[in-house]
Amino acid sequence: MAKFYGMGNYTAKAFQGFIKDPGQDRSKAVEAVANSLGAKVHGFDLLRGPYDFVVILEGTFTQMAAAKLAVEATGAISNFTISESIDLNAAAKEAGKVAAAYKPAG
Repeated sequence: MAKFYGMGNYTAKAFQGFIKDPGQDRSKAVEAVANSLGAKVHGFDLLRGPYDFVVILEGTFTQMAAAKLAVEATGAISNFTISESIDLNAAAKEAGKVAAAYKPAG
């Protein structure tokens, strides 16, 4: 399973819900989404900046894409961006093979 970082924004609809019920724990909603997919939550934080939240998940890309589709479809989340964690050393090793094989034009 791969590690993913999901960042997104709450919409006006979500903020209305927060104002109506300021004591709600959104990490429980994150856990419910992950559990429904068979993924695992490693962290969830609310942010100050261009994104409103970040979630750290372990799962497959298909699971992450499904989460994005489902949560954005509710209208409460927008701009949900998924980034996959990589092993830079492994990528650099593979890049060395590509560099040896690739011949640029000219």
